[in-house]
Amino acid sequence: MRHLAEVERGWFRQVLAGEEVPDLYATEDDQEADFNGAADGDVAAAFAAWSAECDLARRALAACPNLDEYTRRRTQRRGKVTLRWIMVHMIEEYARHNGHADLLRERIDGSVGD
Repeated sequence: MRHLAEVERGWFRQVLAGEEVPDLYATEDDQEADFNGAADGDVAAAFAAWSAECDLARRALAACPNLDEYTRRRTQRRGKVTLRWIMVHMIEEYARHNGHADLLRERIDGSVGD
């Protein structure tokens, strides 16, 4: 959840809307702090941060007239991207991590889906 909160903030607020907000967890010394600190993290706080970032992402989305809107900031690898690109990327991001969670759950309880 910490990672997903970080990517919601990164893509929608920092890149799309161009907001000058710091990363939630990443620091100069630990760019992977959203993962590295998760084992000792507060679960309720992680869910609250994710939920808050989703709400703020929806506000950034509402300000865009359409999916072909370009980001206010450039990305390191792709330059400016469209909201459409971000939405597809986020579907992939969530699908990937939901798959990871499903694999972990299967290892714990042995239950598998259809």
